Amino acid sequence: MKSVRAVASELPEVTEEEPFREGVPVFKVAGKVFAIWDPNSDPAQVTLKCDPDLALELRAQYAAVSPGYHTNKRLWNTLVLDGTVPEDEVAELIRHAWEQAVATLRKADRERVLRQLG
Repeated sequence: MKSVRAVASELPEVTEEEPFREGVPVFKVAGKVFAIWDPNSDPAQVTLKCDPDLALELRAQYAAVSPGYHTNKRLWNTLVLDGTVPEDEVAELIRHAWEQAVATLRKADRERVLRQLG
């Protein structure tokens, strides 16, 4: 599987920091967090920003998806990366999380970021 880092880094204006703990990357777009990855947990997991209705659907569909760990449970999901959520779905959810964060940017920033998608 492509790592969370590999998928996130393909998106425009993504930065990576470790504000919480060494080895736990936080991915931001234009300063807004959209993903928190814990590659060292067993199995690895990622907490992703998510549309509230989709968040509930995903929790009902996959046992590996639960309300976001240490985040707003309505707007975030934590995915246990144990292989039960298909890789392409995980990649799509990372992109969705990025889009959710972009949607909260000021209009000028949002337009600049979205123009970079091509």
